Amino acid sequence: MVFHVITIFPGFFESPLAYGVVGRAREAGLFEVRVHDLRAWARDRHRTVDDRPFGGGEGMVFKPEPLFEACESIWPDKTPEQRIVLLSAQGRLFDQAAAQRLSRYAEIMLICGRYEGVDERVAEHLADEELCIGDYILSGGELAAAVVMDVVARQLPGVLGNEASSAAESFSQEDRILDCPHYTRPADFRGWKVPEVLLSGNHEEIRKWRRYAALEKTARMRPDLLDGRPAMDRRQGTLPGQAS
Repeated sequence: MVFHVITIFPGFFESPLAYGVVGRAREAGLFEVRVHDLRAWARDRHRTVDDRPFGGGEGMVFKPEPLFEACESIWPDKTPEQRIVLLSAQGRLFDQAAAQRLSRYAEIMLICGRYEGVDERVAEHLADEELCIGDYILSGGELAAAVVMDVVARQLPGVLGNEASSAAESFSQEDRILDCPHYTRPADFRGWKVPEVLLSGNHEEIRKWRRYAALEKTARMRPDLLDGRPAMDRRQGTLPGQAS
């Protein structure tokens, strides 16, 4: 896969994808990132890419011309395997399902918004979709682009090494529950003990415990994900393998 990023701060992307499994996957050529400076498509000597909004108001707005010309120059003959994504606070919420869907494209173009926003004609007539990574305001789309690339890259074959490792991650399961709690050595830390079932070697009981523990944590931390469904069978108020 190839990620294209259109930004006025190309230097921002020198390090966010250079570490961990994603960094190693990029070095191995499992995906590629090409960063494009939007000002290269500006028409005046000041390399202007923004202007004041019609109707008045605070802030500046990205002009449509440089963005259209950038995308059309990079992809003169856009194909169905190429996807243009505008990152903005007005977009649909980016989630694991969106990441899995985007991972099926050969190339993704990420447009990083800035200032007060982007001329709406970019969203309506250039971008294939508009995405937001959360219900908050960032200074620009660069951080959002880095998040999208990291999450999408993790869906690509070979990036994680063990493909099964992502199956039980939060939001990856079919019912979109959170991942179960995890523990490691020591088994007793300051009197806080690891649940005995995890030390038992009984894989079926461990599987059951992890499922119920994941549901319990989802009910506690993100009840919205359960969407009104019964959170769990508490087995008289306890998780499987846990003392009452």
